[in-house]
Amino acid sequence: MPSQPLRVAVVCSSNQNRSMEAHNILSKRGFDVRSFGTGSHVKLPGPAPDKPNVYDFKTTYVQMYNDLVRKDKELYTQNGILHMLDRNKRIKSKPERFQSCKDKFDLVITCEERVYDQVVEDLNSREQETLQPVHVINVDIQDNHEEATLGAFLICELCQCIQGTDDMENEIDELLQEFEDKSNRPFLHTVCFY
Repeated sequence: MPSQPLRVAVVCSSNQNRSMEAHNILSKRGFDVRSFGTGSHVKLPGPAPDKPNVYDFKTTYVQMYNDLVRKDKELYTQNGILHMLDRNKRIKSKPERFQSCKDKFDLVITCEERVYDQVVEDLNSREQETLQPVHVINVDIQDNHEEATLGAFLICELCQCIQGTDDMENEIDELLQEFEDKSNRPFLHTVCFY
C-alpha cells in the first residue's frame, strides 16, 4: 500500500457542485485532493433555465454568494445554491480551471463524459516530460445536490479502494469493473502521461 495518500483531482464543468462535494468528502478522509472545472465560464442556475448566472473563474465563491443574495436571496436559498456556495467558500476561495493547473496527480476523476473528454484532450496536448502515469476515470453524476452527495461517497470509496491496492497499475481495471457492477454505472478509464 502506498505510504502517501493518492494525489486526486476531481473535475466537473464549473467547479461548484459535484467536484466540490467530492473535494469536501475526500479531504475529510485525508486525501491530497484538489477540484476543478473545465468550462470556459462558471455557470450557476438562474431565475430561468435560459438565464444562468455566469461568472469568470477568477470570481470568488464569496463574490458569487453576495451577488446572488443581492439578486434574489429567497430563490437562491430555496434552490440550495447559497448553501452550496457557503460550503465551497469553506473549502477554497474560488473555482479553478483544470486546463490552467500544471500540478501532477495520480488520479483525475471526472463527473461527466464531456468533462472526461476535455481532461483527456488537455492532458494529451501537454508535452510529456516525466512519463508519470495519471489515471483518468469518469463517474457520471447528475448535476444536482442529492446526486452530487451520492457521487462524492462513491468517488471516496473508489479512491479508498485504489489507495489500498498493492499495485494500482495492475489492479485498477479489475477494481473499476467491480465498482461498475456494484454501482450499476458505467465508468470510463484511460491512462495519460505527464
